[in-house]
Amino acid sequence: MQTRNTIQRQIVLQAVNQIHNHPTADAIYAFIAAQHPTISKATVYRNLNQLAAQGEILRVPVPTGADHFDFNIKPHYHVRCTKCGGVFDVFMPPVTDLIDRVEDSSGVELHRYEILFEGICSACRKD
Repeated sequence: MQTRNTIQRQIVLQAVNQIHNHPTADAIYAFIAAQHPTISKATVYRNLNQLAAQGEILRVPVPTGADHFDFNIKPHYHVRCTKCGGVFDVFMPPVTDLIDRVEDSSGVELHRYEILFEGICSACRKD
């Protein structure tokens, strides 16, 4: 099913591209609503889901909280600070050995995967 490139969809995509701190859907809605007060939360959420499903943005699942969204769709990893909740990009080579081992032990051919590292960021460690 083809998705129309509506004005609302463009607004949501622009917001994700402008906010570079891996915002949640609520943060994206607040950012957009400040400039476009008539846009509904449901419209923002629906467009985020569609954009993520179509690979135009990344959904970063956080098991202990709300999903975050990322404009950078190139392969990379994420680290979440367990103190402040911030999500940060980590660019490093793929862990092909791990992927091969998962495929070998499960018998599943992986097409995509999510790895979220958790720890305490440098700013929170200073506090």
